Amino acid sequence: MMMMMMMMMMMMPIALETLGPISEVAEQFLTDLGHRITSVSADDKEAQFLFQRLSVALQRFDARLLHESLGIDDDPDF
Repeated sequence: MMMMMMMMMMMMPIALETLGPISEVAEQFLTDLGHRITSVSADDKEAQFLFQRLSVALQRFDARLLHESLGIDDDPDF
């Protein structure tokens, strides 16, 4: 069963940089993934939402790193 699942799946490492572009291969992969999600959900904007979610996740991570680098630990909900 596991071997069959591994044959059907593809592992694609994706690196995102704050000020850098996404590589062409990663962009194509994410676009294809968005189109596949669209085919299941029937929402034409799923590919755009996927890129937006990745962008927000990157911004939140950057904010967390900045917060930690300042040594401020007064907001337990952050």
